Amino acid sequence: MPDTAAAKSRLEAQLAELQGRLERIETDLAEPLNPDLPEQATEMQDDDSLGGQAELVARQIASTERALERIEDGSYGVCVQCGADIAEGRLEARPEAALCIECARGQ
Repeated sequence: MPDTAAAKSRLEAQLAELQGRLERIETDLAEPLNPDLPEQATEMQDDDSLGGQAELVARQIASTERALERIEDGSYGVCVQCGADIAEGRLEARPEAALCIECARGQ
């Protein structure tokens, strides 16, 4: 049985860090483009990269929020696909993990 209090604390800290990261990315994306055309091209490439990073961070936030929901409903540490227990080592490495290692490898 995983230590849900420790997992909740780690997940809440992870969520706060991810939300801060997303806010910084969104702030960078909201900056107006430089009027210099060559510089605009570079900034647009940077914005494309930042957009991809924002999508990744948003997915990580959603995954972390779902893990916190599983703690609240008592299903944390149980694979959402097969119902087996998720190994404690996996939860220590990835506290937001929703799948046991066997199901994660099968996808």
